[in-house]
Amino acid sequence: MKIIHRASELFGYLELNLLLYITHQLKLLPSRVYRIVTFYNLFSLAPKGKHNCVVYRGTACYVKGCQAILSSLENVTRIRAGETTSNGEISLMTTRCLGACGITHLGVFDGAAVGN
Repeated sequence: MKIIHRASELFGYLELNLLLYITHQLKLLPSRVYRIVTFYNLFSLAPKGKHNCVVYRGTACYVKGCQAILSSLENVTRIRAGETTSNGEISLMTTRCLGACGITHLGVFDGAAVGN
């Protein structure tokens, strides 16, 4: 997990050849590494935008209207959650609970958490 995380930090995303290299070096099945990469929202299989927006969709955020915030962001950016604008400027992502229910609606914009 630490190696995958470090590779993601270094390269910004995890392309197929990089994942195959990691699996070969660690003598792991490619399916095992792929399962880890696709389970955690932290990892991306495609390049992210220059600016990143993550909307949290845990239970508390959902009850307090995160879907309306996400819909608004999708309308403004003209992309859906999980996509990047064609010019590579903005990526819009969602994730589950961060455990910060006291500051819902939680979002992270370019690494800075924004709540309420």
